[in-house]
Amino acid sequence: KEIQLTSYDDLLGLGSGVNADTEKIINVPLTELHTFKDHPFRVVDDEKMEETVESVKAHGVLVPGIARPRKGGGYEIISGHRRRRASEIAGKTEMPFMVREYTDDEATIIMVDSNIQREDISISEKAKAYSMKYEAMKHQGAAGGISLEKMSEESGESRKTIQRYICLARLSDELLELVDNEKLGVMQGFEISYLDEAQQSIVYKVIEELGCVISVEQASRI
Repeated sequence: KEIQLTSYDDLLGLGSGVNADTEKIINVPLTELHTFKDHPFRVVDDEKMEETVESVKAHGVLVPGIARPRKGGGYEIISGHRRRRASEIAGKTEMPFMVREYTDDEATIIMVDSNIQREDISISEKAKAYSMKYEAMKHQGAAGGISLEKMSEESGESRKTIQRYICLARLSDELLELVDNEKLGVMQGFEISYLDEAQQSIVYKVIEELGCVISVEQASRI
């Protein structure tokens, strides 16, 4: 009940006085679609992807993706990476997209909001996504505390939890993988995230070579 999910109309900016001439739904060739820069969410060819592929084969893509024109040509996907992949596997050559001009910060927030409530998101994906949205909101003029409060209201997670996720995003990819694989605890990762890149590399090597388990107290001392 506490989660305030962003509606599809809100994601698209519909009903907010936007001129219809600035937005349109078109079938975009898959070859003209490009992944969102630093997209934090994995697109995996798993069982759920197989289900999506079968749905696309039978009914097509029912909900258009969201994209914006790309400076280098083509379109940058904001929402719809999995549907794009499913369309490709299903043998489709194009996919419907709602195309509109968005700023980098607007696009980042929409990209995160349209994916963050998925059940299969890993800790590392959520950490990177929250970090990207937090920075985008700050760029838009929201103070750090206000941004955290708003993110908490929208996600149903506490400010402290979101803040920890944002800190986890400072971990190296190697250490984040250990967190995902439960070889390093979330609280341990939170403490270690305050180390610089070289120090984190040392911690990773010690964990991997010795196979040791670090307690929260040890991580705090490190």
